[in-house]
Amino acid sequence: MNGKSFKQILILVALLAVPGFLYYLLQDKGKNRYRPLNIFGPKQVAATFHYKRGKKIADTVYHKISRFELTDLSGNHITFPHDSTHISVFDFYYTRCYSCGVQNRYMESVVSEYADNKRLQFYSVNIDPEYDSPSKLSAYTKDYKYPPGKWIFLTGDEESIYKLARGQFLTDVYRDSKYPDSVIHRHLLILVDTQNRIRGFYDALNKEQIDKLKDEIKVLIAEELRKVTDL
Repeated sequence: MNGKSFKQILILVALLAVPGFLYYLLQDKGKNRYRPLNIFGPKQVAATFHYKRGKKIADTVYHKISRFELTDLSGNHITFPHDSTHISVFDFYYTRCYSCGVQNRYMESVVSEYADNKRLQFYSVNIDPEYDSPSKLSAYTKDYKYPPGKWIFLTGDEESIYKLARGQFLTDVYRDSKYPDSVIHRHLLILVDTQNRIRGFYDALNKEQIDKLKDEIKVLIAEELRKVTDL
Protein backbone atom coordinates (compact mmCIF):
# COMPACT_ATOMS: atom_id res chain seq x y z
CA MET A 1 0.00 0.00 0.00
CA ASN A 2 1.51 3.29 -1.06
CA GLY A 3 1.45 6.49 1.01
CA LYS A 4 -1.25 8.09 -1.10
CA SER A 5 -3.66 5.17 -0.63
CA PHE A 6 -3.01 5.12 3.11
CA LYS A 7 -3.88 8.84 3.38
CA GLN A 8 -7.08 8.28 1.41
CA ILE A 9 -8.09 5.47 3.80
CA LEU A 10 -7.41 7.71 6.83
CA ILE A 11 -9.57 10.48 5.35
CA LEU A 12 -12.39 8.01 4.64
CA VAL A 13 -12.24 6.62 8.17
CA ALA A 14 -12.34 10.15 9.61
CA LEU A 15 -15.36 11.07 7.49
CA LEU A 16 -17.21 7.98 8.65
CA ALA A 17 -16.23 8.41 12.30
CA VAL A 18 -17.09 12.09 12.78
CA PRO A 19 -20.89 11.76 12.41
CA GLY A 20 -20.92 8.88 14.89
CA PHE A 21 -18.78 10.83 17.35
CA LEU A 22 -21.06 13.85 17.09
CA TYR A 23 -24.09 11.63 17.59
CA TYR A 24 -22.47 10.21 20.72
CA LEU A 25 -21.86 13.71 22.09
CA LEU A 26 -25.44 14.75 21.41
CA GLN A 27 -27.00 11.74 23.06
CA ASP A 28 -27.49 10.91 26.72
CA LYS A 29 -29.75 7.89 27.22
CA GLY A 30 -31.83 8.88 24.20
CA LYS A 31 -31.95 12.60 25.09
CA ASN A 32 -30.22 15.35 23.15
CA ARG A 33 -27.44 17.09 25.01
CA TYR A 34 -27.68 20.84 24.50
CA ARG A 35 -27.76 23.83 26.71
CA PRO A 36 -31.14 25.56 26.48
CA LEU A 37 -31.22 29.33 26.25
CA ASN A 38 -31.64 31.40 29.39
CA ILE A 39 -35.05 32.71 30.41
CA PHE A 40 -34.85 36.39 31.35
CA GLY A 41 -36.87 38.43 33.80
CA PRO A 42 -38.22 37.99 37.33
CA LYS A 43 -39.16 34.48 38.35
CA GLN A 44 -40.63 32.75 41.38
CA VAL A 45 -41.02 29.24 42.72
CA ALA A 46 -44.47 27.76 42.09
CA ALA A 47 -46.53 25.59 44.41
CA THR A 48 -46.54 22.81 41.80
CA PHE A 49 -43.86 20.21 41.09
CA HIS A 50 -42.55 17.97 38.35
CA TYR A 51 -40.33 14.89 38.40
CA LYS A 52 -37.04 14.43 36.59
CA ARG A 53 -35.32 11.05 36.82
CA GLY A 54 -37.33 10.29 39.90
CA LYS A 55 -36.46 13.53 41.65
CA LYS A 56 -39.19 15.94 42.73
CA ILE A 57 -38.45 19.45 41.47
CA ALA A 58 -40.44 22.62 42.17
CA ASP A 59 -41.82 24.36 39.08
CA THR A 60 -40.74 27.91 38.26
CA VAL A 61 -43.05 30.72 37.16
CA TYR A 62 -41.19 32.88 34.63
CA HIS A 63 -41.82 36.39 33.41
CA LYS A 64 -44.04 36.36 30.33
CA ILE A 65 -44.96 39.17 27.96
CA SER A 66 -48.63 39.90 28.50
CA ARG A 67 -51.12 40.22 25.67
CA PHE A 68 -51.05 43.67 24.04
CA GLU A 69 -52.42 45.39 20.96
CA LEU A 70 -50.82 47.96 18.63
CA THR A 71 -51.47 48.98 15.02
CA ASP A 72 -49.52 48.28 11.85
CA LEU A 73 -48.77 50.87 9.18
CA SER A 74 -52.09 50.17 7.45
CA GLY A 75 -54.01 50.92 10.63
CA ASN A 76 -54.83 47.27 11.32
CA HIS A 77 -54.97 46.20 14.96
CA ILE A 78 -52.23 43.67 15.69
CA THR A 79 -52.51 41.62 18.86
CA PHE A 80 -49.55 39.86 20.43
CA PRO A 81 -49.33 36.97 20.76
CA HIS A 82 -51.34 36.31 17.62
CA ASP A 83 -50.14 32.72 17.35
CA SER A 84 -48.66 30.64 20.15
CA THR A 85 -46.54 28.61 17.71
CA HIS A 86 -44.39 31.58 16.65
CA ILE A 87 -40.93 32.50 17.87
CA SER A 88 -40.66 36.31 17.75
CA VAL A 89 -37.91 38.91 17.49
CA PHE A 90 -38.63 42.49 18.60
CA ASP A 91 -36.85 45.81 18.47
CA PHE A 92 -37.75 49.41 19.38
CA TYR A 93 -36.79 52.26 17.03
CA TYR A 94 -37.65 55.71 15.64
CA THR A 95 -36.86 57.36 12.32
CA ARG A 96 -34.86 60.36 13.63
CA CYS A 97 -32.42 57.97 15.29
CA TYR A 98 -29.34 57.35 13.10
CA SER A 99 -28.28 54.27 15.06
CA CYS A 100 -31.76 52.81 14.62
CA GLY A 101 -31.02 52.65 10.89
CA VAL A 102 -28.02 50.44 11.63
CA GLN A 103 -30.10 48.43 14.08
CA ASN A 104 -32.85 47.75 11.55
CA ARG A 105 -30.35 46.82 8.83
CA TYR A 106 -29.15 44.10 11.17
CA MET A 107 -32.77 43.17 11.85
CA GLU A 108 -33.26 42.96 8.09
CA SER A 109 -30.35 40.50 7.84
CA VAL A 110 -31.98 38.24 10.44
CA VAL A 111 -35.36 38.49 8.69
CA SER A 112 -33.67 37.60 5.41
CA GLU A 113 -31.98 34.53 6.90
CA TYR A 114 -35.31 33.22 8.23
CA ALA A 115 -37.56 34.53 5.47
CA ASP A 116 -38.84 31.05 4.60
CA ASN A 117 -39.18 29.77 8.15
CA LYS A 118 -42.83 29.87 9.18
CA ARG A 119 -41.93 29.59 12.87
CA LEU A 120 -40.38 33.09 12.95
CA GLN A 121 -42.14 36.46 13.19
CA PHE A 122 -40.45 39.87 13.46
CA TYR A 123 -41.74 43.13 14.97
CA SER A 124 -40.33 46.66 15.11
CA VAL A 125 -42.13 48.97 17.55
CA ASN A 126 -41.94 52.73 16.96
CA ILE A 127 -41.11 54.83 20.04
CA ASP A 128 -41.65 58.30 18.59
CA PRO A 129 -45.26 58.14 17.35
CA GLU A 130 -45.91 61.88 17.76
CA TYR A 131 -43.35 62.61 15.02
CA ASP A 132 -43.35 59.32 13.12
CA SER A 133 -46.70 59.49 11.38
CA PRO A 134 -47.91 56.48 9.37
CA SER A 135 -46.85 58.22 6.15
CA LYS A 136 -43.31 58.83 7.51
CA LEU A 137 -43.10 55.23 8.66
CA SER A 138 -44.31 53.90 5.32
CA ALA A 139 -41.61 55.91 3.53
CA TYR A 140 -39.02 54.69 6.06
CA THR A 141 -39.86 51.02 5.64
CA LYS A 142 -39.65 51.13 1.84
CA ASP A 143 -35.87 50.99 2.20
CA TYR A 144 -36.08 47.48 3.65
CA LYS A 145 -36.68 44.23 1.82
CA TYR A 146 -38.76 41.56 3.51
CA PRO A 147 -41.62 39.17 2.70
CA PRO A 148 -45.11 40.64 3.29
CA GLY A 149 -46.31 39.95 6.81
CA LYS A 150 -42.96 38.59 7.99
CA TRP A 151 -41.67 41.81 9.55
CA ILE A 152 -44.40 43.99 11.03
CA PHE A 153 -43.80 47.64 11.93
CA LEU A 154 -46.01 48.68 14.84
CA THR A 155 -47.08 52.01 16.30
CA GLY A 156 -49.50 53.30 18.91
CA ASP A 157 -49.84 55.54 21.93
CA GLU A 158 -46.45 56.74 23.21
CA GLU A 159 -47.16 56.30 26.91
CA SER A 160 -48.51 52.78 26.37
CA ILE A 161 -45.51 51.81 24.24
CA TYR A 162 -43.04 53.08 26.84
CA LYS A 163 -44.81 51.11 29.57
CA LEU A 164 -44.80 48.07 27.31
CA ALA A 165 -41.07 48.36 26.62
CA ARG A 166 -40.09 48.81 30.26
CA GLY A 167 -42.64 46.57 31.95
CA GLN A 168 -42.94 43.71 29.49
CA PHE A 169 -39.77 43.70 27.39
CA LEU A 170 -37.54 44.84 30.28
CA THR A 171 -35.73 47.47 28.22
CA ASP A 172 -35.26 51.21 28.84
CA VAL A 173 -37.28 53.61 26.68
CA TYR A 174 -38.03 57.17 27.73
CA ARG A 175 -38.13 60.69 26.30
CA ASP A 176 -34.92 62.71 26.76
CA SER A 177 -35.84 65.61 29.08
CA LYS A 178 -33.04 67.81 27.68
CA TYR A 179 -33.64 67.05 24.02
CA PRO A 180 -37.36 66.40 23.39
CA ASP A 181 -36.70 65.22 19.83
CA SER A 182 -34.59 62.38 21.19
CA VAL A 183 -35.74 59.12 22.77
CA ILE A 184 -33.31 57.34 25.04
CA HIS A 185 -33.42 53.60 24.54
CA ARG A 186 -31.24 50.53 24.31
CA HIS A 187 -30.43 49.19 20.85
CA LEU A 188 -31.52 45.60 21.27
CA LEU A 189 -33.04 42.74 19.36
CA ILE A 190 -35.15 40.70 21.78
CA LEU A 191 -35.85 37.00 21.26
CA VAL A 192 -39.19 35.69 22.56
CA ASP A 193 -40.28 32.05 22.62
CA THR A 194 -43.69 30.51 21.92
CA GLN A 195 -44.60 30.83 25.62
CA ASN A 196 -43.95 34.61 25.41
CA ARG A 197 -40.83 34.36 27.57
CA ILE A 198 -37.74 36.46 26.79
CA ARG A 199 -34.88 34.15 25.79
CA GLY A 200 -32.22 36.64 24.73
CA PHE A 201 -31.13 40.28 24.45
CA TYR A 202 -28.69 41.12 21.64
CA ASP A 203 -26.76 44.32 20.97
CA ALA A 204 -28.34 45.48 17.72
CA LEU A 205 -25.24 47.49 16.70
CA ASN A 206 -22.80 44.59 17.05
CA LYS A 207 -22.40 42.08 14.20
CA GLU A 208 -21.09 39.36 16.51
CA GLN A 209 -24.20 39.72 18.65
CA ILE A 210 -26.39 39.49 15.55
CA ASP A 211 -24.58 36.32 14.50
CA LYS A 212 -25.17 34.99 18.02
CA LEU A 213 -28.89 35.76 17.67
CA LYS A 214 -29.04 33.88 14.37
CA ASP A 215 -27.40 30.86 16.00
CA GLU A 216 -29.57 31.00 19.12
CA ILE A 217 -32.73 31.15 17.02
CA LYS A 218 -31.69 27.73 15.72
CA VAL A 219 -31.22 26.49 19.30
CA LEU A 220 -34.68 27.79 20.22
CA ILE A 221 -36.26 26.15 17.16
CA ALA A 222 -34.65 22.84 18.20
CA GLU A 223 -35.99 23.35 21.73
CA GLU A 224 -39.51 23.97 20.43
CA LEU A 225 -39.36 20.94 18.12
CA ARG A 226 -38.14 18.77 20.96
CA LYS A 227 -41.15 19.80 23.07
CA VAL A 228 -43.43 18.57 20.29
CA THR A 229 -41.65 15.22 19.92
CA ASP A 230 -41.63 14.71 23.70
CA LEU A 231 -45.43 15.01 23.91
